[in-house]
Amino acid sequence: MSKRTADQSEEDEIRALKSGQRPQDGQPEDLDFEDEFEDEFESEDEILEAGVDGRPDEEREAEEREAMDVDQDTFIPGRHKLEAGQTLAPDTSTYEMLHNLEAPWPCLSFDIVKDQLGDNRKSYPQTVYAVAGTQAARGSEKENRIMVMKMSSLGRMDRGEQSESEDEDDDEEEQSLEPILETKDIPLNTCTNRIRVHQTPQASSSTPPTTLSAVMTESGDVFIHDVTPHLASFDNPGMTISAQQNKPVSTIRAHKKTEGYAIDWSPLFPAGKLLTGDIDGRIFATTRTEGGGFVTDTTPFTGHSSSVEELQWSPSERNVFASGSADGTVKIWDARSKSRKPALSVQVANTDVNVLSWSRNTTHLLASGHEDGEWAVWDLRQWKPSVTTSPKPNSVASFKFHKEQITSVDWHPTDDSIVAVCSGDNTLTLWDLAVELDDEESRDTAGVQDVPPQLLFVHYMEQIKESHWHPQIPGALMATGGNGFNVFKTISV
Repeated sequence: MSKRTADQSEEDEIRALKSGQRPQDGQPEDLDFEDEFEDEFESEDEILEAGVDGRPDEEREAEEREAMDVDQDTFIPGRHKLEAGQTLAPDTSTYEMLHNLEAPWPCLSFDIVKDQLGDNRKSYPQTVYAVAGTQAARGSEKENRIMVMKMSSLGRMDRGEQSESEDEDDDEEEQSLEPILETKDIPLNTCTNRIRVHQTPQASSSTPPTTLSAVMTESGDVFIHDVTPHLASFDNPGMTISAQQNKPVSTIRAHKKTEGYAIDWSPLFPAGKLLTGDIDGRIFATTRTEGGGFVTDTTPFTGHSSSVEELQWSPSERNVFASGSADGTVKIWDARSKSRKPALSVQVANTDVNVLSWSRNTTHLLASGHEDGEWAVWDLRQWKPSVTTSPKPNSVASFKFHKEQITSVDWHPTDDSIVAVCSGDNTLTLWDLAVELDDEESRDTAGVQDVPPQLLFVHYMEQIKESHWHPQIPGALMATGGNGFNVFKTISV
């Protein structure tokens, strides 16, 4: 600090003291003062917080990350275990899009809502509409709700690359966007076991289709809501949802307070036809009338000796549906049957059949997921009618890669060889059934043992329960788990 010049007057010194400056007489030029805030350095532009070695924390941490010994070996959940202090991180180079969105309570089931933004969308940022049901903790049942959601500003992964043909301003704007989750809540005083949506055809191009949600609940009641206004409110600022619009348009009480998990809307009944199944093995059909009401046939379909875990309408046969049960069987039904008995019954597993998925493109193929971690694909043309349950036939494909229960299977909407599978081992796997086992190249799994060549991709997500392909964004998946939702697209599909 420099000394005061000799020609300064006492008046100048008094003014300096009044302004808060320290007197400078007699101070040596190189005198250092102890500063209790020595971890901060002031400049004219900003304050930089220094780390333990005198550098900003960001700079030091970046250098430490570069020097960190990162284990690049393939981690297979269910086979490998994390050591103390280890965490899993996704390889972002394998994703085109990856976003995590948190929810106030875990949602064990959801369904994607088809929107009016167009099909085959490939440009970013993307927008996804969905409906989910919560599973609030015991004692907080009144906090349960149906969440009608809009997820927007879903950008692609920033790889640090830029094509010369792309507009720089657009790229910078896309990369600066943060994903946004907007919700409209419908109160529900019970946990949602499974939720599915159905859209009726548009009356005109100027009016949106009616979107109905159906919830199979822990209480045994089935609630049907018209969520059309909730979806519209996202894009109409100032629009409010009335208490009446939050009430169900129909409540199905045919299960008489018996809990259920299975529910599915028919894709071939435009007005709406719903199947629901409970843990007592009963299946009920509910039809929407031309006037918009709902009529439930109180005579159930029966034949399972245990809980009905899954129901799937045929994508091509108007009156055909499949059911999977904890009794290990898959049954095929004709909805017109007066006997309410199955037309086909096959023992496909020695454990619970948790989930089913009917191929939308090759409609004689049905996938099933089981409690023991196995999932399989069946050719229904090989199943023969029988008075009793038929023995297990040969499957088209069968995999025991997962070591925990299968909680979701879903065929790709346009590629009949691609299947997404969720498991209790916290993973979602993508499979390509078109891979030939006798192809020498396909048998190369980069030295990783016990990995089927049909396995395309492994996505890690804690407590993952269900996933669905987006019908309008090619290759995009949405999944739900204990910590919220993942929306992603891999480079594999």
